[in-house]
Amino acid sequence: MHDSLLLFGATGDLAQRYLFPSLLHLLRDRLLPESFRVIAIGRTEHDDEGFRAWLRGRIGNGDSRNDGALDSLLGRIHYHPLDLNDTAGMAATLSRYADRPAVSYLSTPPNLFESACNGLKAAGLLEPPSRLVLEKPIGHDLPSAREIDATLKSALDESRIFRIDHYLGKAPVQNLLALRFGNTLLEAVWQHRWIESVDIIVAETAGVDGREGYYADYGALRDMVQNHMLQLLALIAMEPPAVLDADSIRDEKRKVLRALRPMTAADAAADSVRGRYGPGVVEGAAAKGFKADSAVETFVGLRAWIDNWRWAGVPFRLVTGKRMPSRTTEVMVNFKPVTHWVFGRPDGQHARPNSLRMRLQPEETIELGLMGSLAAPEWGATELLPMSLDLAMLPPKRRIAYERLMIDALKGDQTLFVRDDEVEAAWRWIDSVSAAWQQAGTPVQEYPAGSWGPAAAAPFLPRTVGGKGGRGG
Repeated sequence: MHDSLLLFGATGDLAQRYLFPSLLHLLRDRLLPESFRVIAIGRTEHDDEGFRAWLRGRIGNGDSRNDGALDSLLGRIHYHPLDLNDTAGMAATLSRYADRPAVSYLSTPPNLFESACNGLKAAGLLEPPSRLVLEKPIGHDLPSAREIDATLKSALDESRIFRIDHYLGKAPVQNLLALRFGNTLLEAVWQHRWIESVDIIVAETAGVDGREGYYADYGALRDMVQNHMLQLLALIAMEPPAVLDADSIRDEKRKVLRALRPMTAADAAADSVRGRYGPGVVEGAAAKGFKADSAVETFVGLRAWIDNWRWAGVPFRLVTGKRMPSRTTEVMVNFKPVTHWVFGRPDGQHARPNSLRMRLQPEETIELGLMGSLAAPEWGATELLPMSLDLAMLPPKRRIAYERLMIDALKGDQTLFVRDDEVEAAWRWIDSVSAAWQQAGTPVQEYPAGSWGPAAAAPFLPRTVGGKGGRGG
């Protein structure tokens, strides 16, 4: 395990909310080497003591269990204010830390990846076996992703590049693999013959506050669908890997992403909807609308098609939005109706087909929707009603997803990280959607904050969040 971490973007929101707290917990639980050190790099002017005091005020949460670990973490940190576009300045300042293998973590905007990589290379910090971790999205489209990748590959090989999608570090997301491949009941029916549609929804109550500039350039399609949602889709739809190792899993995910049918302008009206939140009320509090000069969306609903044997004809409905009524991430697998319905109540038209609901947040639940009879024998008729088999358990306190990913990066395990060909395949499909919108003139429809998106989004929403959830697609 490497014991030297260079953390870029150390004064940013991600570092304060997740990265440093993750390191704190790992130190507290003695999962990091005794010699572990953090070199923090940011834009704000601080010396070591100033940064430590600043950080203490932001991650000291009053938990007495963390007191000793917090002091230990702060004592391991050295801080440097640097301009990542200044290659010579980066090399002069950081070359002193090339004395041992390091993991460099770029928690920065994508437009700084290339310059930061050049500076690290000049400082001697990308020599084998050092590693580089990057936050997604990688680029803005396929050409920019390839340009970034070319810069990365000029400094280090793919085996030492770790592209983070923090959703892959969530325990419930990893449980998708266990459900899929550890249960005959599910794997036997996991195909187009038995499944009618799949819904994936990632809803957030938060807006884009503090990220207005970034969001005006990216929007929900590039920010959420390109990475988080397509990774969930790939895990749900992938073929069983030969073994559970990094390359085997990522090979199968890549095949799914490459099989996504490109969207055309003719498809855009039927298979997509865009929205942007206006003023409204979220969780009882007034919320302002998002204003942007560009035609950028904060809500997107898509109908994706995977052109392979397993999923031919099965629509995957993807929905994500900001300023939704509740925060939820869930996958709903909707099975086809029984082929021959013999019951009178309800009749076949009103019977609810089976469904499998996997909720990933805010709590982890697994529900199997069945039809069952509660009728007493003396009624003389069998009446079926929807029943829910709740497979949820109260889980132990989950680790922050970044804790798992930090450990894996320090150890060199790439299983939960995204490979270059996955990134390219995802961007290829996203670019087709973006081009279809542009050619079709797909409008961005306003929706009130605190609602489930524009009125046109109803057919894309699963019934668990109030959508029509129409069959087939």
